[in-house]
Amino acid sequence: MAKASQTYSAGLIIRQKEPTNLETPFDQVDSYLTPTDLFYIRSHFAAPRLELASYQLRIDGAVRNPLSLSYQQLRDMPSETRVATLECAGNSRVFLIPQVAGAQWELGAVGNAEWTGVLLGALLERAGLEDDACEIVLEGADRGTPTEEPVPPGPISYARSLPRDKAIQREVLVAYQMNGRDLPQEHGYPVRAVVPGHYGMASVKWLTHVQAVREPFRGYWQTSDYGYWDYLDGKPVRRALGQMKLKSEIARPRVYETLAPNYVYPVFGAAWAGETEVTGIAVSTDGGQTWAEAEFLDPIQQHAWRRWKFDWLTPTEPGRYTLMARAKGANGNVQPDKHDPNYGSYVINHPLPIEVFVDDRTNRLV
Repeated sequence: MAKASQTYSAGLIIRQKEPTNLETPFDQVDSYLTPTDLFYIRSHFAAPRLELASYQLRIDGAVRNPLSLSYQQLRDMPSETRVATLECAGNSRVFLIPQVAGAQWELGAVGNAEWTGVLLGALLERAGLEDDACEIVLEGADRGTPTEEPVPPGPISYARSLPRDKAIQREVLVAYQMNGRDLPQEHGYPVRAVVPGHYGMASVKWLTHVQAVREPFRGYWQTSDYGYWDYLDGKPVRRALGQMKLKSEIARPRVYETLAPNYVYPVFGAAWAGETEVTGIAVSTDGGQTWAEAEFLDPIQQHAWRRWKFDWLTPTEPGRYTLMARAKGANGNVQPDKHDPNYGSYVINHPLPIEVFVDDRTNRLV
């Protein structure tokens, strides 16, 4: 597993400079809310610069009363605040064997933040959403030509759709604040979507257009990218990624960290899910042969992660050991034993092996 050699000025790990793709150093995760300057950044094109004075959010399509709202009009509407975990669908891609194309995210393309804004459902209600609208397309101001096949015939804006039933849920926001302050430029200033429970690509940044449609949206990031293979009547069909899968990660110890033998090391991590809740967490220190229950540090809150810890008495015998964590959901699901190849280079939610060394020459920290 490759180690990051370069970090961003705020401590983020550079995965790609142009466009900007930066990863949270997951071993530094400690607080329930991820500090904004440590929150991962996922971009498809260069970040557009939008002026507040001229900003407009257009809402049209299958609605009775199309409208455009200024930034101030959005701020004047009743606001809601939600804590939600966002995870890039390609998070932990570096753990796939053999190596696959795409940004080589390790553990840190995930974060938990507090988001404030207007309910998307309230905006759709104000616009008079038609009964036959089946999806809501969210379009950002970021624009360019994707480099992966099939390449579109010209520049396109980043756009994703949500099923109608999800779009009108009270957790889905058109947000203008993150962790109590205005959105930073790289996180979608001045306005972005926040879609709790879905992978991060659904939370469109630099949001300028909301369009209700009567037929399923077939845009590039709905079909060519961020898709997976499913089966319908025994035949393979292509579907768009949506809900986050149950997952847990170990933040500490770090990969290849050296620990002293025969002392209690507090293994620390976080677990999250999509539309269900994380109710159990277990840790293995022998590569998955045996498991022991860990302790949650946070209460259950839908769409937000739960930090956990496990006190591990390190072995007296020096050597290489493999740690893993496995979460359980309220619906009874547990993390799968291995990656599902139908998801390609996405949805890496099997227990991730964190290899560490135990060495009696280690200076024990007191």
